[in-house]
Amino acid sequence: MNVLNLEKIIRKIVQQTSLNIISISIFAVVLSVLVGPLIHIPPAVPAIAVAGAMGLAAVDTLGWQNRGSTLLVDAIARFSPEHRERVLHHEAGHFLVAHHLGIPITGYTLSAWEAFRQGQRGVGGVSFDTTELEAEAATGQLSAQRVDQFCQVWMAGIAAEQMVYGNAEGGESDRAQIRTLWNLFKRSPSEAVLKQRWAALQAKTLIETQRDHYDALVAAMAQNAPIDDCKRLLT
Repeated sequence: MNVLNLEKIIRKIVQQTSLNIISISIFAVVLSVLVGPLIHIPPAVPAIAVAGAMGLAAVDTLGWQNRGSTLLVDAIARFSPEHRERVLHHEAGHFLVAHHLGIPITGYTLSAWEAFRQGQRGVGGVSFDTTELEAEAATGQLSAQRVDQFCQVWMAGIAAEQMVYGNAEGGESDRAQIRTLWNLFKRSPSEAVLKQRWAALQAKTLIETQRDHYDALVAAMAQNAPIDDCKRLLT
């Protein structure tokens, strides 16, 4: 989800992934140095590979805000049919709950590549018009009702996964949204955990009561249906 302009959280995760990729690359090169003489790999090849990997990583991190790593990791993950289905059900949960709580939906993507094609950063997801929320937050008049609405939307993807699969593999960035908001409020982290649980339960109940609409939405989003068509399925 791309809400409240909290992309820094996602960037940190992606940056760590980039570092892991570099570490793996270096390990592979070191291994090739050790094994190379046995299989007649020229000594220059590992050095060139290290330089190339580090150069590409630097360009990606400094010049492209880690988008390359995001696209690579997402592309690898999407080889798994279960991963694609989980992403679909996860994002459909966000979409349905946001729609029923009256939060304007401006778009959705189901992969980092789709997000990249639309000029968005991050790994994709459901995006919203947060103008009113940001206006309230800027004046310090953020209502409890507004907070509850967005907390339910943030936790809706996790709730949908739990409903369909019995557990949730995604959603760490969604939990981070609530933690970040609670930090801004200077509230206890334990309260954030309680709010996550409450919001997930509320979202799951809503999705369960709208299960037929939810299943229709999943099918529509799988076909990349326009937003308006998706919304009509929920009325």
